[in-house]
Amino acid sequence: MDRFDAMQLFIRIVELGSFTEAAGALNLPRATATHAIKELEKRLGARLLDRTTRQVAPTLDGQAFYERSKRVLAELEDAETSLSTHVSNPHGTLRLDLHGAHATKIILPRISEFRARYPHIDVVISSGDRLVHLVREGIDCVVRAGQPRDSSLVVRKLADMPQIICASPDYLSRYGTPAHPGELPQHQAIGFFSRGNDSRYPFSVMMDGQETQFEASGWMSVSDAECYTSAALAGCGLIQVPRFRLEAHLRAGRLVQVLADWPCPDLPVCALYPFHRQLSPRVRVFIDWARELYREKFSG
Repeated sequence: MDRFDAMQLFIRIVELGSFTEAAGALNLPRATATHAIKELEKRLGARLLDRTTRQVAPTLDGQAFYERSKRVLAELEDAETSLSTHVSNPHGTLRLDLHGAHATKIILPRISEFRARYPHIDVVISSGDRLVHLVREGIDCVVRAGQPRDSSLVVRKLADMPQIICASPDYLSRYGTPAHPGELPQHQAIGFFSRGNDSRYPFSVMMDGQETQFEASGWMSVSDAECYTSAALAGCGLIQVPRFRLEAHLRAGRLVQVLADWPCPDLPVCALYPFHRQLSPRVRVFIDWARELYREKFSG
């Protein structure tokens, strides 16, 4: 294994805290990874990793070498991406993580167009509502709705998505239709929370040019977007969600918009990726392409 490959392996071991996971991420046998790190430590004359039965962590020398190695590999990537042929014809594997509706309703229906435009990029997509650790899981880019909270990531806004508040006809027949946002606290709401955050998101509407929030009671909370919609269809309460996710249900009358005279603030949707001094060409072209899709979907 050459020095750059060994350096990349070492970085992955530190970030994942595991020889096995790092070897798997780089498609290497575990024994090869172990031997390569032993050779690296022998060449440097320093122990880089503390190994226990549960985890692997860098020593003081290992942490210093890790920081320097990241800078060296970033310089190497900068040199490669500066070549016009590499920038205009990006290649490699692009690892994405997408929320379900963004994958199935926006990106996947058009993904063959991305492949036709960039035939040397292979795409690996994970999906769900869980939070992911981009570096640890080897993910290049995620698409997320809402205000980003992780300041360690670079954020590129794709579009603003209109939201609505709605409920099923069954719910409205039992509890009535709110005629003013001030009535929301007297209604049942389906709570939505992110994992690791127990708080329920309040309803938000625009009143006199200002965003105003209203808490509502309720007996159910979920952490999954599809469950959020399903609970509303079952008559469990009001929800606030980007309109594009509900278009079929609204047309069929399974869900009914309420408080249309008080628009909800738009919800931003963003692409996020780990900070590097220069953006990988395959991530750059995906973000540019995704921005086209989202603007086509949500502009006007």
